[in-house]
Amino acid sequence: MANAEPSLEAAFRVIRPEGAPGPFVFASPHSGSHYPNDMGGAPLPAVSLRSAEDALVDRLIGCGPAHGAALVLAQVGRAYLDLNRAPDELDPLLVADIDSEQASPRVAAGYGVVPRLSGDGRVLYDRRLSMAEVQARIDRVHAPYHAALARLMEEARERHGRAVLVDWHSMPASGAGRGVDVVLGDRHGSSCDPAITRRLRALFEALGWRVALNHPYAGGYSTRLWAQPEEGFHAVQIELSRALYFDPAAMAPGPGWSRCEKGLARVIAGLAETDF
Repeated sequence: MANAEPSLEAAFRVIRPEGAPGPFVFASPHSGSHYPNDMGGAPLPAVSLRSAEDALVDRLIGCGPAHGAALVLAQVGRAYLDLNRAPDELDPLLVADIDSEQASPRVAAGYGVVPRLSGDGRVLYDRRLSMAEVQARIDRVHAPYHAALARLMEEARERHGRAVLVDWHSMPASGAGRGVDVVLGDRHGSSCDPAITRRLRALFEALGWRVALNHPYAGGYSTRLWAQPEEGFHAVQIELSRALYFDPAAMAPGPGWSRCEKGLARVIAGLAETDF
């Protein structure tokens, strides 16, 4: 995998439910750690290159198919291309021939669909990228990922009359303030049936975890894209504090891994049983 060129297989994995499919689709757009050879970035330590990843989130939600949820798991690293950005969120400081007036606050900060900065703020490139190479990344990675996600959402709605995207992420220990373990983002109540948010909050709080709503993460591109409750499409974003499970120095599971993994298994099982 490390030496493979970008391809549909390298970009992401789709894992179907083990039994009867339910209405839930789980996505992890930032857990990939494969950096294709054509990235051509500045030399950085692995810890910096990978600092924006939602490391190991794909493993934490791995029990989803046992509870009827399909999984879409990124394989390509976020520093190469961000699957939770719109394809037109292009950085004029990184990509040649882009109108700087189009830059959103996220793009201006260095975190467009092709990031300019690593998660720890280091410059990823010692050159500007051509629009052609950026578009090639979007065509090879971003478009197929979202096409696969769309197929799963449409299939779930066809079967159940509704489809629920749960977009799983992680955040730094200080990402939402002292003591916050989970942030639920439902676009301030607009992206899903409120019963879904209430159920998730209750399930996490039953673990003794502190839950915040919509601050500072109300939901990214995928959540906005599928925020169509009136059409039967629901979406919620979940941010997990990496302090729950991760050792950032070792880039490996931390002391809380087992407890976090078992806790999430309980949340996922409880969510799968929800009738809303």
